[in-house]
Amino acid sequence: MIWKTKITEMTKTKYPLVMAAFARWSSTEFAAAFSNAGGLGIVTALNYAKDTFRKELQKMKSLTDKPFGVNITVTPPRNYYNEDKFKEEDYLKYVEIALSEGITIFTSSAYQAPFIGKRVHEAGCYWFHKCSLIRHALSAERLGADAITIIGLEAAGYKNPYMHTTLVNLTVAKEILKVPIIAAGGFGDARGIIGALVMGAEAVCLGTAILTTKESPLDQLRKNEWLNTDILTEEYHRALYHMTLKGTRVPSPAVSFQKEEKPLKMFLESLMKEAEIILKSYGFASEEFNTLQKI
Repeated sequence: MIWKTKITEMTKTKYPLVMAAFARWSSTEFAAAFSNAGGLGIVTALNYAKDTFRKELQKMKSLTDKPFGVNITVTPPRNYYNEDKFKEEDYLKYVEIALSEGITIFTSSAYQAPFIGKRVHEAGCYWFHKCSLIRHALSAERLGADAITIIGLEAAGYKNPYMHTTLVNLTVAKEILKVPIIAAGGFGDARGIIGALVMGAEAVCLGTAILTTKESPLDQLRKNEWLNTDILTEEYHRALYHMTLKGTRVPSPAVSFQKEEKPLKMFLESLMKEAEIILKSYGFASEEFNTLQKI
């Protein structure tokens, strides 16, 4: 089946799938595997020092001839996590390196980044921004983001206590945003992918779902632990839905769909093949899934 959405049109990827930007658990090889499997692999810039970032991008280009993007995670000013006290010009140095290496898709996250969007647009490239709150998504749209990744409460990682669930974030965002939406938070199976696209997303961002694949740099002990996660326990529920401004210590519920460690290519291809089978079982006869057609 051909998957045609506003995001695949922008990124030129086979599938409407975007890799999450992992602050710790990532590598160039992991991102290349995601791109080679048909999605948009993401190189997380700040995982590397500026003097090695260019080499990583060059390595990425040697590992894949498929589309990929770069993420810049912007921390708030005076944030005590920002030990290096990065300023706008520091982030822009990464942007300039990426532009000089021919990168055309930039994602940003954590804090507003209009200065990144401005420079990216000057270069004729795309800027996608990730938000956990609808009001932040509206702000990013006003600032010129070409697409918004809207992340729901089901996601692992850092939480905002005022987040809504993935379903609410996605459907409300579709109602009020004009730019394409990338859905994130708890996705890990074919029905979730289809559901997100039908509810208005132009792509789905995968995080926890791919961290238990063979190419993931997550250590084997943690992979095994995650593959045996019981998401139905009270302890898990409290750890994930803590509703405070801090990170989680458990994977998202997407991990419940993974029963064994698989190669990333096998995982993504089987995910999308199953999505196609489900659609056809509902009577969908076309060989093209196309969200570009007006309803």
